[in-house]
Amino acid sequence: MNDDRYPDIERLIELDFVRATEAAALNVFHWVGRGQKEKADAAACDAMRGMFDLMDIRGEVVIGEGIKDNAPGIFKGEKLGKWGPTAPRYHIAVDPIDGTTNVSKGAGSSISVIAAASPEPGAADALKDIPSFYTMKMAYGPQVKSYVERLGVDCLHLKSPIDEILPVVARALRKRVRDLVVCVLDRPRHERLIEEIRSAGCGLRLISDGDVTAAMAPSMPEGHIDVYLGIGGAPEAVLAAAAIKCLGGEMQVQMWPRDATEREALIEQGYGAELDRVFYADDLAKGNNILFCATAILECAGMAGIRFTRSHAVTHSLLVRAKNRTIRWIQTYHDLRYKTIRLRSLAKERPLHEGS
Repeated sequence: MNDDRYPDIERLIELDFVRATEAAALNVFHWVGRGQKEKADAAACDAMRGMFDLMDIRGEVVIGEGIKDNAPGIFKGEKLGKWGPTAPRYHIAVDPIDGTTNVSKGAGSSISVIAAASPEPGAADALKDIPSFYTMKMAYGPQVKSYVERLGVDCLHLKSPIDEILPVVARALRKRVRDLVVCVLDRPRHERLIEEIRSAGCGLRLISDGDVTAAMAPSMPEGHIDVYLGIGGAPEAVLAAAAIKCLGGEMQVQMWPRDATEREALIEQGYGAELDRVFYADDLAKGNNILFCATAILECAGMAGIRFTRSHAVTHSLLVRAKNRTIRWIQTYHDLRYKTIRLRSLAKERPLHEGS
C-alpha cells in the first residue's frame, strides 16, 4: 500500500533494505576463514532479522536460503517487518550469505543479498519460487535482449547448442565469437560445457561460487562478461532475475532435476508441466515494483569486500530498482566508536566492535 502523500514509497524505505544486507555482512565478517559455515550463516540471519524488526513493512519470505541446505536461515513463509496495517506489502527473496563456503574458507566472492517485490494487482506471487534444487541458466545484457526482441525469442534459446548460442550473442554485441567472454561456475557438471566454450575460442571466466553477481555481470554498464551459462541453485536464479530485470537485461531459466528421484518428486508435487518450461526474468520477478540490494562480504565481481581501518568499517553495496533502473553503488563508512547492529537474538543493539 502506498501513502497518498508519497506515492513512491520505495524511495523512502529502499535504504533500509541496504541496511539489512550491510548488517548481515558486518555481523558475519567475524566468521570469515573460521571454517564454521553454520555459525556464519546464523550470524548473518540474526542481524538481517534484527534490521527487519525495525522496518515498517509487511514482508513475507517467499524464497529463503535455509530451505535448500538445512543450514540456519531465513525461511520461506517467515514474516519480516512490523506488519502495521498501512505498511507496504513485500514478497522477499533473501540469501544472507551467497557464498557461505567461501566465507568459511576466507576465499572471496560472497555477498549478502535481498530482492523485494511489491505484488501488483492480480499477481499472487511477485517472486516465483522454483521447487527444484538446481536450474539451468543463461543471462545476458540489455543489448542482447534488444537484439533478440527484434529477431524473435527463438533466435536465442537456453536449450540450443552452445555453437548456436554464442554466434547470436556475438552478433548482438557486434563482436567476433572469439572475443566473447563467458562466465561459468567451476563444477564437474560443467566439464562438457567448458570444453565447448573453449572449442569456440571464447574467453572463459570460471568462478568458484557466487553466481548471483556472475549472472548480473552481463547486464552491468561496465561489466566485462558477455553471457553467463550453467547450472546453479534455484533460489539464486530468482535473486539474479530480480536484479537483471532492474538492470534491463534478460535471463532464461529451466528446472534441472539432479536425478530421476528428484524429477519424479517434482512431478508428484504437480510441477510436471513446468519441468520443460523456460522461464524469463518477467516470469520470475513480476511487475515493476522490484528492488534488489547486495553488500559484499568478501570481494566479488565488481564489488569490494568489507575492510577495516583504525576507526571505521567500510562496506560496499549495490542498490537497483526496476522502476527507474538507477544503479547505486554505496560506499559506507561505519564509525567503530558508534556503530551498532540490532540482533533479533538479543532484541537490542550490539556494538559492532564487540564481534559476533
